[in-house]
Amino acid sequence: MRDVHVIHDPAAATAALGPVRSRLLSELREPASAAALGTRLGIARQKVNYHLRALEAHGLVRVAEKRKWGGLTERLLVRSAASYVVSPSALGPAAATHPGKDADRFSASYLIALGARIVREVSDLLRRSKEIDKRLPTLALDTAIRFRSAADRAAFSSDLTDAVTQLVSRYHDASARGGRMHRLVIVAHPLSSQSPSKEPS
Repeated sequence: MRDVHVIHDPAAATAALGPVRSRLLSELREPASAAALGTRLGIARQKVNYHLRALEAHGLVRVAEKRKWGGLTERLLVRSAASYVVSPSALGPAAATHPGKDADRFSASYLIALGARIVREVSDLLRRSKEIDKRLPTLALDTAIRFRSAADRAAFSSDLTDAVTQLVSRYHDASARGGRMHRLVIVAHPLSSQSPSKEPS
């Protein structure tokens, strides 16, 4: 099972987001039959089978096991990934393509556009790397920081900008033969009071 399945196809996104089908995906962390799922959800087995076929057609679930019961074959299905993300590309022309050059870089909208671009770019690269059976080199840092004041937050932003600028100046070589461009994105946003607590790392 993959860790994350990024959904690019609009039809697959529609299939995954339907209330019954999204519930089925939630239930299929472990293999289950249509009959077992129907009992759990209070839905007729035939109707569950219809939704499972649609999810299977889009690669969102797969057959984990087949069992023989008399003259019948019972299929146990499981979801294809631990979690799912819908790529902005599934929205077609309406999707956020890239942050506007003149956008307010301190706005929440700009940060969301950056996040959408990361999902689109990295998922495309991951798909290609799997096709050639090659690991995709990435780096991600995730931590939490509690600022004493807005002034400290502003000072941190300034220090971080200076540090990143120095590192980029040290390691960036536009003329390096065989070098490969990488995108570096650093974001910070307040944590919701409903967010899971996370120890700084």
